[in-house]
Amino acid sequence: MDRRTLLAAAAGAAALPGAALAQGVDLPPRLRPQRVAMRPPRAAPSLIVLPRSHFLYFVDRPGEALRYGVGVGRAGLGFTGDAVIGAKKEWPSWRPTDEMIARSPEEYARFEGTDYVQPGGPGNPLGARALYLFQDGRDTYYRIHGTNAPSSIGRSVSSGCIRMLNEHVIGLYARVPLGTPVTVMA
Repeated sequence: MDRRTLLAAAAGAAALPGAALAQGVDLPPRLRPQRVAMRPPRAAPSLIVLPRSHFLYFVDRPGEALRYGVGVGRAGLGFTGDAVIGAKKEWPSWRPTDEMIARSPEEYARFEGTDYVQPGGPGNPLGARALYLFQDGRDTYYRIHGTNAPSSIGRSVSSGCIRMLNEHVIGLYARVPLGTPVTVMA
């Protein structure tokens, strides 16, 4: 294990129960990371997202998972189904999709008619890390990622991606290998 992985894992462990204040937000107890039983048991490693309850489960042991509070897509915009983690990036760059620009031109005006891509960094909507969801070897354009809007955790406000606090996604990123199966329930 290299130093970076060790530090990221330590940050993820620090985000477990007892760490209430993360990224400047005092999460309600139900949205704080916690170890839970998984019934029925799922194969480890795997990720399960329940958008209606705003939870992401990282199954890391048979019959157990780490549960995180997440932000999810607004009605009609979220991903559902099965995918795999096909790519992972630290401080990813970002550009809204054409559909996002058309849906909210005032919000994304700086992108319209350009090839501008916002570089990674603290002001980037994808936050500190991103796990890219793929189906049949193709990018779905949906992500599990950090956020620069921590108050969105526990809400349905995104354009479809699954948002986590940066501290939480850093720890998850270090533990989730490429190829990990992901199920996002309807």
